[in-house]
Amino acid sequence: VRVRIPAIGVDSELMALGLQADGTMEVPPTGFPAGWYTGAPTPGELGPAIIAGHVDWHGPGVFYNLHNLKLDDEVSVTREDGSVAAFRVTRVEQFAKDAFPTDLVYGDIDYPGLRLITCGGVFNKKTGHYDDNIVVFATFVAPAG
Repeated sequence: VRVRIPAIGVDSELMALGLQADGTMEVPPTGFPAGWYTGAPTPGELGPAIIAGHVDWHGPGVFYNLHNLKLDDEVSVTREDGSVAAFRVTRVEQFAKDAFPTDLVYGDIDYPGLRLITCGGVFNKKTGHYDDNIVVFATFVAPAG
């Protein structure tokens, strides 16, 4: 229900995201809040939980500073039952949208992981979209206290 990333000042509710008609993941309709893809595991369960948010939307979006995360920065997700899953950042990558590593980001993993996704790179004025995605990979540390 909520994601917190102290290193970049994020404290956002989470909305539910599903799939669009073309099979791609929905994105939040505005710059805030971030959204959790409900077709993926719940944060803290086995597999890659997915949270997406906009980099900007008529001004800075919820994940405006996502690219500034560093190794070992903390991310916590408050779940519907009130428990909090804590993660630590293991990797921050920028991928071209036309070469997005779908299996790496969404594929099965043998541990509880978290993927934070936003747009990045150059804003293409012709398409009205960014050319790249920023993906933060994080690993479950423990239930937060």
